[in-house]
Amino acid sequence: MIIALESASSDPSVAIATPDGSSIAVDGWRGEGRQGSELLPHLLVLLDSAGRDLHEATALAVGTGPGSFTGLRVSMSVAKGLSLALGVPLVGVPSLAAWLASEPDAMAAVARAGAQDAYLLIRDESEPRIVAAAQLADLLAGSIAVVPTELAEAFTLIDARSPRLAAGAVASMAAIRLDGDPRGDDLDRLEPWYVRAPRGVAPTGAEVR
Repeated sequence: MIIALESASSDPSVAIATPDGSSIAVDGWRGEGRQGSELLPHLLVLLDSAGRDLHEATALAVGTGPGSFTGLRVSMSVAKGLSLALGVPLVGVPSLAAWLASEPDAMAAVARAGAQDAYLLIRDESEPRIVAAAQLADLLAGSIAVVPTELAEAFTLIDARSPRLAAGAVASMAAIRLDGDPRGDDLDRLEPWYVRAPRGVAPTGAEVR
């Protein structure tokens, strides 16, 4: 059983899946700044409701961001702690890619990159771009995007879907990685990608295809 955590935004989620990545159960909610304290309780409730136990885990998976400092710090700490305690591998999965995988109709995923900028990952592109928040509505016009609820409200984005199912995609993407390398990631090297944009990188335009 794969246990997956995704808390890169204020709409976190947890999931459990079979070793091949097939979903067993997913739970997502609007954290409103409390995602750090709510993550483990939601996971334990999900396991109990599915009749599963932590010790059935064969692997851990965690979204690596970009995203919330507190949310990512907590999910990474919980995932690494469980990986060590249970003696199972841990796989880190880029959060925006998982958000897109959880919503097949969406053409882009958006996360904060500071107060006035955003990370924009367009489907089929390998890396997110940094764009000015003021440009997002025009860039996404007519396209469905996966956007945390608070961000969609703050930036007045329509046709936005919350990433509250993303932990299920984190689990399935981790299963593919584990099929190729059952060792998972090196815990000492696996780090979250926080919401700060790199110094000297200016926002750029992008077109959603």
